[in-house]
Amino acid sequence: MKLLIFGNSGSGKSTFAKAMSERHVLQHLDLDGIVWEPGKIAVARAPAAVRADLDAFLRAHDRWAIEGCYSELVEAAAPACDRLIFLNPGREACLANNRLRPWEPHKYATRDAQDAMLDRLQAWVAGYYERDDAWSLAAHRRVFDRYPGMKSEYTHPATTSLID
Repeated sequence: MKLLIFGNSGSGKSTFAKAMSERHVLQHLDLDGIVWEPGKIAVARAPAAVRADLDAFLRAHDRWAIEGCYSELVEAAAPACDRLIFLNPGREACLANNRLRPWEPHKYATRDAQDAMLDRLQAWVAGYYERDDAWSLAAHRRVFDRYPGMKSEYTHPATTSLID
């Protein structure tokens, strides 16, 4: 099984990917882990290094769940996946999920540091529906619509019972 899960921040990607990884014994890759400089949030690594890490992950694992909001990386990994999953529960669900997000020590040194970024994150999440960049609804819709293989779009909060 090779699952490629994408959507807005707060859409449930990480929760869904972790649950599916545990249930089906899949290697889990959060794309934030290869996009950002180690120990730094919103400081992007060189695109060639990011792509090399993605390609290495795809070569190294036969069973995986990859999740993120980066449409260019989703497109790059899509030919290798068995199923493309677009989580699209809507603005209010994403904003609410972000407010309830537990501390992510793999991204932030402290809970206070994470909380300090919340207003900025919420503004970015809200803009997902209007902007047309690589991390927008428009870009995600294009990736989903063009993908010729098995795919699902969930417009309700993701549950781990969606895929067996």
